[in-house]
Amino acid sequence: MADQPYFVHESSYVDQPSRIGEGTRIWHFCHVMKDSEIGRSCNIGQNVLVASGVKIGDHCKIQNNVSLYTGVILEDHVFCGPSMVFTNVINPRCEVVRKDEYRRTLVRQGATIGANATVVCGVTIGAHAFVGAGAVVTRDVPEYALVVGTPARRTGWMCRCGIKLPSGDTDPCCPTCGACYRERGGALFPA
Repeated sequence: MADQPYFVHESSYVDQPSRIGEGTRIWHFCHVMKDSEIGRSCNIGQNVLVASGVKIGDHCKIQNNVSLYTGVILEDHVFCGPSMVFTNVINPRCEVVRKDEYRRTLVRQGATIGANATVVCGVTIGAHAFVGAGAVVTRDVPEYALVVGTPARRTGWMCRCGIKLPSGDTDPCCPTCGACYRERGGALFPA
């Protein structure tokens, strides 16, 4: 493994064929299944499963104890907090095989999913959205939205830099980086 352009801890398994980008680091007790793709400069924490068909973009950080099941797609710069959960079947039963019913879950560029959150399959989490710790996402999350609770509801907007934007202003500006946005029709756009 020393000649590979990525690092895999000796306790982890990488099935072939799979694609792993340069500079990616895969830590203890992980399993990367065949036909999965991991981009460049990702950090895959301890005890992570990357199932067949999963696609992970560049510069993603997957914290410990996360399972990315078939149907999950992460774009670039996605953060998955410790022990957060993805699903891939809407109505699982042990005695009923539903592999032909896997639903796609798309996490757009720059989104953050907090620790212990659950993302029910078939949803899209918008670019730069922020899913709070322990939230249960059952429907699509708009770009830049901050969602919390069970089921997850939008409680505010987040700046691209990860700071909550001031509430009550339809054209909020980030108090930290100065980026400004426009809110129109329940959506937020960079100004």
